[in-house]
Amino acid sequence: MTLNARIILAASLVLAIFLALTGIALDHAFRDSARAAREERLQGQLYLLIAAAEVDEAGRLAMPEQLQEPRFGQPGSGLYATIDDGRGKTRWRSPSALNVVLPVDALLAVGERRFAELPSAGGVHFFVYRMGVNWSEGKRKFAFTFSVAEDLAAFNTQLAHYRRSLWGWLGAMALLLLLAQAVLLRWGLRPLRRVAAEIRAIEGGEKERLGSDYPPELRALTENLNGLLQRERAQQQRYRDALGDLAHSLKTPLAVMRGALSNQSRGALSEQSRGALSETSSLAVTVAEESEKMQRIVDYQLQRAATMGPSSPLAATLEIRPVAERIIASLDKVYRDKAIRAEMHVDKVSGFRGDQGDLLELLGNLLDNAYKWSKSRVKLSIGTEAGRLTLLVEDDGPGIPPADIERILQRGARADQSTPGQGIGLAVVASIVQAYGGEITIGNSALGGAGITIRLPV
Repeated sequence: MTLNARIILAASLVLAIFLALTGIALDHAFRDSARAAREERLQGQLYLLIAAAEVDEAGRLAMPEQLQEPRFGQPGSGLYATIDDGRGKTRWRSPSALNVVLPVDALLAVGERRFAELPSAGGVHFFVYRMGVNWSEGKRKFAFTFSVAEDLAAFNTQLAHYRRSLWGWLGAMALLLLLAQAVLLRWGLRPLRRVAAEIRAIEGGEKERLGSDYPPELRALTENLNGLLQRERAQQQRYRDALGDLAHSLKTPLAVMRGALSNQSRGALSEQSRGALSETSSLAVTVAEESEKMQRIVDYQLQRAATMGPSSPLAATLEIRPVAERIIASLDKVYRDKAIRAEMHVDKVSGFRGDQGDLLELLGNLLDNAYKWSKSRVKLSIGTEAGRLTLLVEDDGPGIPPADIERILQRGARADQSTPGQGIGLAVVASIVQAYGGEITIGNSALGGAGITIRLPV
């Protein structure tokens, strides 16, 4: 199910529940209000009935032929009245109540009032308002119960009409709200559809990156995707450069090996016996040297191509101290005979935002070179300065001649781009620093040897 369909379904369900509860609440409120209005109206009719009644000293009840409410005089009008005496005998029935079976209820005490919905013996329901009255005439008092009843047919008709109107309007509102919701959702989710379209365009080679004018909620996502695309292209470019450099770098060693083999073949034809062993030994040495050189070139190019580059801005920051401690512990075992004393100073706030493999390669090569050329001391200092991560590795060895520094850090295809004896470590470090947009500086350390400083953007 699509995201748009899920949101519409969930919102429609919530809307349906809300409108249903609203309709039920309004229905109950209208019914209670209409019932209260009927009660108030029947009470008024009862008071008019009491005002029209006359009782003589003998307790005989008399009612006028024409009452103020004309419906009492119309048979089957729906409004009915009765007056019962204290013994439960009906003393008067309105003309409208002829041939109508009215509800029967207990007599009321003097001053007692009651409003209720009662069924009759015929199954018809009525609203009945009753009141007990103590009638004084001279020195005598007579108890009467006045009752006014109204058929529920008119009330039910009114309620049914209201319900049809209510649910009709609520249904129309629900339809309009659903349409408005669909339009708003389509408008609100348009940036997501645009992201999908731009990604398809990138896959088809029509674009290189996502646009920047996205809402703040999506901007982190699009920037992260753009960073991922940029790192992927940079890594692919590094692989292409590495393969090209590797092919170019292997040309010279291969040419030397082919020349040596060609000379060996010609020498074997001209002098099959004399000096053959000497030339074979020379060939073996040449092949071994050039093979070692080719292996170093391959190692360097592959390590440089494997550099991941800066990670996403959303990635977690790696702690440097545990990584450095692990590398130093390993190097202490490798160079146990030199008894090197390693010092490490790491700020608490320092962290590396990037690939863990790059951090291992970076620190591993720097510390390995320091251990290799130091006499007795190696120092690693890591901190943050001017918004940049700073790594300083120092040793008390012979240092690096200034004339060789540029060649060590220069990007090239030949294995001798590093100072003899330095291996490929510093060239790999330079490639990693370049991939992260940092800078590397080589100078003299306070310990007397080389001092290599790396600054990376935080």
